[in-house]
Amino acid sequence: MRFRGEEIAGLTPDAICHRGIARTFQIPRPFRKLTILENVAVAAHFGSARRDDEAAARRRAREILALVGLPADGLASTALLGAAGLKKLELARALATGPKLLLADESLGGLDPTEMTTAVELLRRIRGELGVTIVWVEHIMATLMRVVDRVVVLDHGEKIAEGTPLDVAEDPRVVEAYLGEKLVLA
Repeated sequence: MRFRGEEIAGLTPDAICHRGIARTFQIPRPFRKLTILENVAVAAHFGSARRDDEAAARRRAREILALVGLPADGLASTALLGAAGLKKLELARALATGPKLLLADESLGGLDPTEMTTAVELLRRIRGELGVTIVWVEHIMATLMRVVDRVVVLDHGEKIAEGTPLDVAEDPRVVEAYLGEKLVLA
């Protein structure tokens, strides 16, 4: 496996992170004894190849928390966060490492329709404003297809379609496997 011309297979997770790849997890697991700010500052400090000092890591954490819409006051507990807040915290921790590539796993799982729309808009902003490439694994295709540039669809581990959202949404194999009916992209 190569990233930016460099072989990364076999590297430790921190070495991969230091090369510019971050990921979110389907089930967020924050450091519960740390505040929201501390969770993100740890990622900014240790996840970054530049190894910011503590003050710089906290500044970076505050910027990222503002971007994702979470409190950055230093006292806010992770216990205050519901499903959407935990997903945002997971995303903030990944972004604090300064990635070029973000692997987003099930970013919409467990969210209600309003929270999904907010999450999609946030990922769109990250892609546009920060220039981060996002590889997004998701099962909620109707929402996903309105945002992405390119789609690869797997069914039982095999690729059944690849292309633009419109092309993939009209592929009979995708309709049968995931959609049940043709998806209308507005």
